[in-house]
Amino acid sequence: MYDLIGDVHGHAAELKNLLKKMDYREIDGIWQHFERKVIFLGDFVDRGPEQVETVTIARNMVNKGKALAVMGNHEFNAVAWSKEDPQIPGEFLRPHTDKNLGQHQAFLEQVGEGSELHHSMIEWFKTLPVYLDLPDLRVVHACWHPEQIAAIARYINAKNQLLPEAWEQTTRKNTEGYEAIETLLKGLEIPLPGDHHFFDKDKNKRTNIRAKWWRQGELTYRDLAMVSSNVIDKIPHEPVASHILPGYDCEKPVFVGHYWMSGEPKPLSDHIVCLDYSIAGNHGGKLCAYRFDGENTLSCNKFVWVEA
Repeated sequence: MYDLIGDVHGHAAELKNLLKKMDYREIDGIWQHFERKVIFLGDFVDRGPEQVETVTIARNMVNKGKALAVMGNHEFNAVAWSKEDPQIPGEFLRPHTDKNLGQHQAFLEQVGEGSELHHSMIEWFKTLPVYLDLPDLRVVHACWHPEQIAAIARYINAKNQLLPEAWEQTTRKNTEGYEAIETLLKGLEIPLPGDHHFFDKDKNKRTNIRAKWWRQGELTYRDLAMVSSNVIDKIPHEPVASHILPGYDCEKPVFVGHYWMSGEPKPLSDHIVCLDYSIAGNHGGKLCAYRFDGENTLSCNKFVWVEA
């Protein structure tokens, strides 16, 4: 079956250690298992000391049929950074601001911006599907949202890869394509009621919260908010309307990354797992995998990880 691996973020040494721990072996330069296949959840780049090697390992495995992978928000951003804006000569689909450069600079320095290797990796990032809906499981980088899955359909091909013309359409704010990609690859954001707001670590005023979309039941904005502990009291304990959350049909398990979890890995629910356990965190973390064997109810004892 499948071994699903969370956000690697340039930690190739830990990736190789995790693969070894799961009895994968490097044969002719390709990491492989005789009975199992990896599914990478995206976010290979932008942090960590070995980003080129990380992408190379994953790309070789995918190209040789030893792995599948979905696009993370960092791969999406890397492509948008490199693509000129056809509407604004000299500009790019992801603006080259100081903030965006700060996020992306480590990858550009390691790969060599504009190099043949850089162009080759960007072309591979373009081939990554936005999501996978396989017979036994589903995979998306940040949020399985049926409405946005339906919305993105007009921007992708039969392999769930973004169409060439969709890159412009999905980077234009306040459009259907942009909202779909933002939700699927970056998570569900919901506006706070009234004039409620908070300030993030960079002192930016925020009127939306990133939500724990997987939760169900009668919940408040504070219950759902993914914010630091020092601002949680700014989030109101007012009920959230039930239609705001996507819900989940539990037809089959779904695996996500993205959320910088900590502590002992465990499922978010019986049918939902996050595999991002902060390998690139400042205080150490885990590179985490889940060994999936077709079960419908997910279990704590199927997690495998290595420490940073």
